[in-house]
Amino acid sequence: MTTDAFTHAATTLRATDRDRYLPTLVLPAESRAAIIALYAFNADIAAIRDRVSGPAPGEIRLQWWADAITGSGHGNIRQNPLADALLQTIERFNLPTGTFARLIAARRFDLYDDPMPDLETFEGYAGETASTLLQLSAMILNNGEAVEPGDAAGHLGVAQAMIGHLRALGYISAQGRIMLPWSILEANGVQESELFTGQDSEGLHAALSQIAELADAHLAKARTAIAALPSQLRPAFAIIALLESELANWKRSVTNPFAPSRDQPDWQKIGRLTLWSLRNR
Repeated sequence: MTTDAFTHAATTLRATDRDRYLPTLVLPAESRAAIIALYAFNADIAAIRDRVSGPAPGEIRLQWWADAITGSGHGNIRQNPLADALLQTIERFNLPTGTFARLIAARRFDLYDDPMPDLETFEGYAGETASTLLQLSAMILNNGEAVEPGDAAGHLGVAQAMIGHLRALGYISAQGRIMLPWSILEANGVQESELFTGQDSEGLHAALSQIAELADAHLAKARTAIAALPSQLRPAFAIIALLESELANWKRSVTNPFAPSRDQPDWQKIGRLTLWSLRNR
């Protein structure tokens, strides 16, 4: 594996998705660069909406990634260091390109302003994005051999997506988007206009509390599933240590759900990850 592309991927991930970067510090050295490349790719496609002027150029960028992964892209794809690092990772660990195609397809939802309709659709979206990354990470830790961490990856990915969108409610609502299940919000009397203007209400608190309880339930199921995995696969799921803390902090401080969530300093996060890693060897 050439090092320049992977160095660039690490720099990108550290700057753009710190909560996925920090758990890579407890990964085995021989797998760390590959998983960082996977996460840096995800950070790039997750941020496309913020970098483009509308859905059409966003679709073009997602299609560029789809073509690059399937080998149907034009030009020298490898000149893009993120693509180079990812393609080297796919080749070395024989990662299934169809899984990447589904992840990219799921990210098309991000480009538009349609509300997330219901819990089932949200769980499907989380499964194709956050859960897929966890599953591919476990496969890398298994040296490219297929693994079945379905319950661990599935539940933790859904919890991760729920907690992330609870914490980012103000930012996402200000964009005119609804990424949490609209059916739960609507059932509690929440209006779209209230979300988009940052208007608090008892119904909003009730809906968000229900979603937080669902996230808690997924975390509990993930903990059980992770404990049942072979020890060499567990580091792929170390981010659970951060998610548990983030959800607990959100519950304690959610007086204004639109305000930016308080973040912990890196040293605290690294301490939690290290302790979790020692306990899950």
